[in-house]
Amino acid sequence: MKHRIVVLGAGYAGAYAAGSLARRLSSADVEITVVNPVPDFVERMRLHQLAAGQDLAVRRLTDVFAGTGVRLRLARVTGIDPVRRTVALTGEDGDRELAYDTLVHALGSSSAHHDVPGVAEYAFDVAGRPSALRLRERLSRLGAGDTVLVVGEGLTGIETATELAESRPDLSVALAARGEPGAWLSPGARRHLYRAFDRLGITVHEHSGIEAVEPTRAFTVDGAALPADVTVWSAGFAVHPIAAAGGLEVAGTGQIVVDRTMRSVSHPDVYAVGDCAYAIGDNGRPLPMSCASAGFTATQATAAIVARLTGAEVPTTGLKYHGNHISLGRRDGIFQMVDGDVRPKAWHLGGRTAARFKAGVLVGAGFGIAHPTFGMPQRRRRLAAAAGAPDRTGTRAAA
Repeated sequence: MKHRIVVLGAGYAGAYAAGSLARRLSSADVEITVVNPVPDFVERMRLHQLAAGQDLAVRRLTDVFAGTGVRLRLARVTGIDPVRRTVALTGEDGDRELAYDTLVHALGSSSAHHDVPGVAEYAFDVAGRPSALRLRERLSRLGAGDTVLVVGEGLTGIETATELAESRPDLSVALAARGEPGAWLSPGARRHLYRAFDRLGITVHEHSGIEAVEPTRAFTVDGAALPADVTVWSAGFAVHPIAAAGGLEVAGTGQIVVDRTMRSVSHPDVYAVGDCAYAIGDNGRPLPMSCASAGFTATQATAAIVARLTGAEVPTTGLKYHGNHISLGRRDGIFQMVDGDVRPKAWHLGGRTAARFKAGVLVGAGFGIAHPTFGMPQRRRRLAAAAGAPDRTGTRAAA
């Protein structure tokens, strides 16, 4: 029997992991199945552009995985049973179960409402393609002078506010922040950020956490009412409770607790990558939910899976950030270098050069997903079980 690898989710982390495993393991030994609810690869880092009215190229997952041997299963995951090593699915063919030998959990995250009244009913977000399209449609019905309030001073909030302000200069765009936007940046980069806010006409409400959202306004913690014909909620991300419900050990965030190789500490047949992994970086701190973390964790997990299945030494790959890339519309941006403790260095790159650099990062990430067979070796690695070799844990790789 072939070793069954099931990857849940085909975002940056899941799609990269599936393609990388297919590239490095022999199809004679492994069967890789990707479960995803939609047939397209969604570039989450560009969804604020989609919401602003820009048309993005659509990559079909069948094209992404063409030639790899990866099987695509269009379905939604409704449950995980790590004891029986099965996942419950619902899709066009009804409710089904899918068995696995190795599971890669890459279901990502969604917008975190933080139990703020009115967010679920009245706010929009750019955490997924359907929600970004709903925001796009709503914005198309706004007229000159109408107000858009973006809530959240993180990267998503900043990029969304600047993208909307640049694409729709007829609107009145504001950003509500619990603290100060860009507080983690170097002084020079922060000055560049605020110059961009001024250039785009964005009103910044500092120290204005939002405690309630209504159809045409939002209320701050001190009781002030901010006008908002549309409220865009970008105040963080949350993972689905499906892992905790299945009995996997999770952190207080709901993320799966993993070891240095992205292996679940409670169920060694399960690996977690991307936003759903509670992983400790090289600086001793939990990795933030981000595209960079998706790359780090997927690279580490695939290396560990390949090594354990083929009886090789399990390597550790880097889990270290080097900088933050921030888009400020299509023609401006910031690249902030950071040290090992993720503190900003004095040097930063700004303006059109930074915007082109960020665009190159996005193109590179998209290329890695869309061309999983790039650099495919002539001979892929065979499973250790074929030769009866044990992995580092002393257990033989399943075949």
